[in-house]
Amino acid sequence: MKSKWLLVAVLICLVFVLMIGGGCQTMSTATAINRENLLKLTIGISRKEALDTMGTEDFIATYWPPGSGLARYLNVTISNPYRSEVLQGKEKTFEIIYYVTDVKRDDGAITDDELTPLVFDDGKLIGWGWSFLEANVQKYEIRIR
Repeated sequence: MKSKWLLVAVLICLVFVLMIGGGCQTMSTATAINRENLLKLTIGISRKEALDTMGTEDFIATYWPPGSGLARYLNVTISNPYRSEVLQGKEKTFEIIYYVTDVKRDDGAITDDELTPLVFDDGKLIGWGWSFLEANVQKYEIRIR
């Protein structure tokens, strides 16, 4: 059943491309691009270099709510990066920038488990991923919201 809807979505995208010269992306396309860009990161690069590598252009993803049929689709804007925050530790302050890198449920919502955090200390990338962030939360006694 899923493959049937995927085929229909691809065909609709193809029609859009042929008719209006544009394209459409799904949530999976956006996350695949961000996952691919994660592989290009290196420890120690500047915040600007990390943003340049990961990208800062928003994705417009086409989403069909379950049971809505083909007539009702939604365009969902995925901010890239998705969000950022500053976390204060006992002795350090970290900036965390989150990118959408996974689709756990095809429901149009983006949850924390679909994000990958990039962790910066003094403007330099020191690591990424939830396990890295959680290890530093304990190490530096970071207060989480």
